[in-house]
Amino acid sequence: MLNIVLFGPPGAGKGTQSEKIIEKYHLIHLSTGDLLRSQIAAGTELGLKAKTLMDQGILVPDEVVIGMIDAKLQEHDDVPGFIFDGFPRTVKQAEALDELLESHGEQISVMVALMVPDEELKKRLLIRGQTSGRPDDQNEEKIKTRIFEYNSKTTPVSDYYRQQDKFVSIGGVGEIEEIFDAICEAVEKAQERI
Repeated sequence: MLNIVLFGPPGAGKGTQSEKIIEKYHLIHLSTGDLLRSQIAAGTELGLKAKTLMDQGILVPDEVVIGMIDAKLQEHDDVPGFIFDGFPRTVKQAEALDELLESHGEQISVMVALMVPDEELKKRLLIRGQTSGRPDDQNEEKIKTRIFEYNSKTTPVSDYYRQQDKFVSIGGVGEIEEIFDAICEAVEKAQERI
């Protein structure tokens, strides 16, 4: 099974590239935000627990998110693999994800990090903000904060996967197809090791 963690700051092109990866490798897209929303909409026990916490402004604990991921893995036990988007964001989450996957006889194949200079990210997000209507993409100070948060919180996760020899850095500036080809090359190298 092919299991990819796709990383990158806001505006790095994760959405564009994940669509192409999913189409090529027939993976199931696991976005923690989407999972939370679908569990809440379905009224599941985990969803109700998450909603109660979110309504209080409390972050959903890792064990609830891991529980939702576990449910999704069990629901799709006959697929070629998964692409993890927005998770793990901390080393603790990465360790929990490794334990969960191990219990299913699986592991993360590769962590692909899209690298884009901060100035380019700001430019992209401001342009996206003009067309998307997203308020967090229209304010330069909020954009700087989001990029800083990403850089400071995710570096340890990158190091975690680097220690497992699963980290691959891909330049996220250039033609979409060229970036995609570089990602495919990294994925195929990872598959050879499995």
